[in-house]
Amino acid sequence: MRGLLVFATVLFLTISAWAEDITYRKHIKPIFDAKCASCHGKDSPEYYAFKEEKDKWIAEGKGPRMDTYSHLIFFTAWRDTGALMRRLDDGKTTGKAGNMYQYLGSTEEERQQNLKLFKDWVGNWTLKRWKDITKEELDGIKVKY
Repeated sequence: MRGLLVFATVLFLTISAWAEDITYRKHIKPIFDAKCASCHGKDSPEYYAFKEEKDKWIAEGKGPRMDTYSHLIFFTAWRDTGALMRRLDDGKTTGKAGNMYQYLGSTEEERQQNLKLFKDWVGNWTLKRWKDITKEELDGIKVKY
């Protein structure tokens, strides 16, 4: 009987850990700060300013600003839907990794772990653009704060 109780307790704790919601504050922000903020931080241009002078900003080693939750979800679940996913994707389904995948970690294992966190955070990991995504697909994007 005692063995059954120990087994049930371990099983419950394991399932609870698996069921943990991935959130921006707890999981994504620390990765972003360590891996992305130097190019996409507070000194980076807003999206439309970046688009107007893209070559200038790229030459300075800057991409569009993404250092806050509001900035980041713009590239995930709003006007530039799928941009984050297209850039971070490992290319296993398309044959070509996104141009930012390499920055998710210093080893393939670290990149895959961080990519999994981003995928779990987003929910519906889609490479589709705003004009191509359906309402149902958009509803599948979680991006919890």
